[in-house]
Amino acid sequence: MTTEMPTETIIITELDRQRIEQLLVEFDARAVKPDEHLEWFRKKFEQATIVSQEEVPADVVTMNSTVNLYDMDFDVTESYTLVYPVNADIFENRVSVLNPMGMAILGHRPGDVARWKNAHGEHQLELRELVFQPEREGVMNL
Repeated sequence: MTTEMPTETIIITELDRQRIEQLLVEFDARAVKPDEHLEWFRKKFEQATIVSQEEVPADVVTMNSTVNLYDMDFDVTESYTLVYPVNADIFENRVSVLNPMGMAILGHRPGDVARWKNAHGEHQLELRELVFQPEREGVMNL
């Protein structure tokens, strides 16, 4: 399996950066072998533009944002909320930021195409709409 993808610059809030870095440290402490998706995510994450919660643009996917994603392979649009692993529930359309799809959408904006690879090939989702962003709504501590 290869996850080598072009690394684009994304926008992440300082609070999200701190929390995700802690998750990555915890994952590394438990990992038996390196995870290719996480290595790809780390590269993307390291190149991110970091902003305060107050400065994040209102159209950027942050943690706990809800987005409408168009699956280009299956011609279907679905709504997902990007969450921390403890809150993930695929049956409730809450996807973990440490899931390859979650990694791919963090920091993007409507109109962007999020891409990631796994053993089955490349996946592409177009971000159609940012339905809810906590920072935009004044909910700063989710």
